[in-house]
Amino acid sequence: MASKSSPKPTPGYPSSSSSAQPPRWTYDVFLSFRGEDTRKSFVDHLYTALQQKGIYTFKDDERLEKGKAISPELLKAIENARFAVIVFSTNYASSPWCLDELVKIVECKNSMGQTILPVFYDVEPSNVRRQEGLFGEGFPKQEDKVLKWKKALTEAGSISGWDLRNTANG
Repeated sequence: MASKSSPKPTPGYPSSSSSAQPPRWTYDVFLSFRGEDTRKSFVDHLYTALQQKGIYTFKDDERLEKGKAISPELLKAIENARFAVIVFSTNYASSPWCLDELVKIVECKNSMGQTILPVFYDVEPSNVRRQEGLFGEGFPKQEDKVLKWKKALTEAGSISGWDLRNTANG
């Protein structure tokens, strides 16, 4: 797909600049995941496989510039990715960072046409969609954001994705 050295224009769109031109994507993929659940296992393997295929991927510990504020950099990376792979894991919904990323990803899907690719890692897709089980219990105590988080979980959890519990070798 894109090379590591330069941003890639959206396929099918001219490279000339105009105010009506659709967005140009800096990244092919933005990875959203709960680090303590999957960083040193599934996500590292996924990231390596994507990189080996030439898919320019944003993964926070690989792409965040040292000395920069994390939140604005993450939000900018989400906006500049053509696809968002969301790895829903056991503790995903207990992280305000993950849930804020998810809200931004859903906003980008709805406003810019970003494609969401969910991966259900040791979680039931319907639990994500309905906020049941650990996905219903794990919300941080930030009442002002909970409705946005639940709406984003419902929308993203309703997208067809990969349920690794039902996949050979997970």
